[in-house]
Amino acid sequence: MVEGRLWGVVIVTAGEPLPLDTGERLEKFTELVATAIANAEAREELQRLADEQAALRRVATLVANEAPREEVFNAIAEGIGTLLEAEEIRMLRYEGGDSVVEEAGWGRNPSLLTLGVRHSLKGDGVTARVLRTGKPARMDDFDGAPGEMAAIARANRLRSAVGIPILVDGRVWGAMVAGALEPDMLPLDTDARLGQFTELMATAIANTESRARADRLAAEQAALRRVATLVAREADPEAVFGAVADEVGSLLGCDSSAMVRFEPDGTVTVLGGRHPPGRRTIDERVAPAPDSVIAAVRRSGAAVRFAADDPSAEGTSAPLITQRSRCRLATPIVVRGDLWGALTASCERALERDAEGRLADFADLVATAIANGDSRDQLTASRARVLTAADEARRRVARDLHDGAQQRLVHTILVLKLIQGALRNSEEDTDALVAEALAHAEQGNRELRELAHGILPEALTQGGLRAGVDAIARRLDLPVRLDIPAERLPRAIEASAYFVVAEALTNVMKHSRAARAEVTVSVRDGMLDVEVLDDGIGGADPAGHGMLGIKDRVEVLGGRFETASPPGGGTRVSAALPL
Repeated sequence: MVEGRLWGVVIVTAGEPLPLDTGERLEKFTELVATAIANAEAREELQRLADEQAALRRVATLVANEAPREEVFNAIAEGIGTLLEAEEIRMLRYEGGDSVVEEAGWGRNPSLLTLGVRHSLKGDGVTARVLRTGKPARMDDFDGAPGEMAAIARANRLRSAVGIPILVDGRVWGAMVAGALEPDMLPLDTDARLGQFTELMATAIANTESRARADRLAAEQAALRRVATLVAREADPEAVFGAVADEVGSLLGCDSSAMVRFEPDGTVTVLGGRHPPGRRTIDERVAPAPDSVIAAVRRSGAAVRFAADDPSAEGTSAPLITQRSRCRLATPIVVRGDLWGALTASCERALERDAEGRLADFADLVATAIANGDSRDQLTASRARVLTAADEARRRVARDLHDGAQQRLVHTILVLKLIQGALRNSEEDTDALVAEALAHAEQGNRELRELAHGILPEALTQGGLRAGVDAIARRLDLPVRLDIPAERLPRAIEASAYFVVAEALTNVMKHSRAARAEVTVSVRDGMLDVEVLDDGIGGADPAGHGMLGIKDRVEVLGGRFETASPPGGGTRVSAALPL
């Protein structure tokens, strides 16, 4: 008996009967043997503990000194393999889905290791159990066991394996697996002994990932700043699109990235891309396959990821990106609330969990660039319309003057010259000529007054906005309720508000078939709010000439313009002008 357990037995044989006290005499010898065995085992245990602690210290020193992850992993694998007298040690990282990558390892026959190779976890092996349960697992027989990992164990003549999870920040990062040629070669406490090393390994991984996250964040912020600078400088959209595709490809480590615009006919136009040679070209229009990530983004309006080992993604085709890609990702580009296009990336490795968010940051910058470009285009178009309207107004005034008052003045001058000649010749019949000249002068004066009223009505200049709008309402064959304050406003604001109401009421009379209308004007929070409402048929076109004219006039003053005209629901035109 050694420390209370049956260690073995001593058997004595003889040709003659043994003395009766042989048992007692043997017992004394077995006690000495048991003590020797216990001492030897104690020395072995102490040596094992010392070796184990020394190995742990070496690894802990590497971790504390922030040694490269590969160096730490190799030191752990070699230390465990030596201490356990195992045949091999493998450190496996879960890649998502049902696969692992062999990160590091140690073996008595190094050629049997498959470092950097991806393996399937389909089956019921040690590694698959660790992933499913997050707990240690052991197998002492691989005969008939399904799966790639079990096949590798059989090929390497392993009979036993113990696996333990590597937990990093509370998640199962991977597994450490020890393999032996015989079941009894791995002690029952192997998982506990492995646990001390996996804790150090987890610390090394966490440290490396923290440094990698910091480096990645710095690189990401730098990339975003570069793109944001282009956007702020109002760079050409093509330059922004190309820069975004390049930055995304570099940042995510992808072999292919692209930015596409959704077209009304279901196709997409490639606006920027980073592709392998021979792939899609810029400005090419293509039809994405129905099961591609781009089509999925168009259907859902949300980010979509397809992984090669995701059963739901089998058979997916992804135009614009390589078909050999292991992971395909696309995020929507939304401009002013509308789905405009998508930003895509594809990699031959699994992308990080937060890749969608990182891609979305670039998509937001693209949306800003597009919105800025649209705003510049709209401003340019608005300025062009304002200039065109001003030119047309000047031409109309010139035409009205030429065809009206100017002609009257010419007739008046001619008649007065006739009167002058008649008086010089002492002709007495000049009354008719005087009457004709006076009629032309009076008519010309009336036409000039009407023309001046068309530019700025007298009621507006003399009485303010309420008087000006009241003059319009009296001329209309339509009941119009007015709610307008009497106080005077800055002249530019009064004139703009007047023309907003005049144009809106003109549209009511021409198109709405309304029975009544309302005009409401109020001052609130430093803004003049103007609203024209009718009960007509609705369906007004906000891009129509009249509406665009009102919008341009309001926005030139830094105001806001809105229309609401549902079919059958009347039309509401509202403007807010800063005071």
